[in-house]
Amino acid sequence: MRCPFCRADHDRVIDSRASQDSFSIRRRRECLDCKRRYTTYERVEELDIKIVKKDNVREPFAPEKIKRGLALACWKRPISEAQIEAIVAAVESEIYSQYEGEVESRQIGEMVMQHLHAIDQVAYVRFASVYREFKDVRDFVDELQPMLKKYAPSVPKPSS
Repeated sequence: MRCPFCRADHDRVIDSRASQDSFSIRRRRECLDCKRRYTTYERVEELDIKIVKKDNVREPFAPEKIKRGLALACWKRPISEAQIEAIVAAVESEIYSQYEGEVESRQIGEMVMQHLHAIDQVAYVRFASVYREFKDVRDFVDELQPMLKKYAPSVPKPSS
């Protein structure tokens, strides 16, 4: 590993540990020439998974796109960056364990919505509105209907 400061190829590993997402190893290194320290991440080379978009265009899987979409849906909601990272890591893990080669973007969106629904309903509806391309208020109502039924207080029927 070349030192990013002096470009020497002479270092030692000071510390190694699994990163927060458990997909990589974080290594602290020290250059033996300039004595400066830096961090590197070692990651398993994943399968080359392609995402099949709605228009049948194929593009490489990019977890950062999921993170961007979640960040927009979770804007001004009580959802931490760690929770967003956890959803991205869970979806990424599901994709690599369940699919080989290609996966439809629709399936990824459903995975994200499933995780988001468990954390925050407002963020879930925001994400769904973009992902499912809501056209009008009726689409929002249709999406909210199951949640409203689930959380509606049960009112006893009057006896006749």
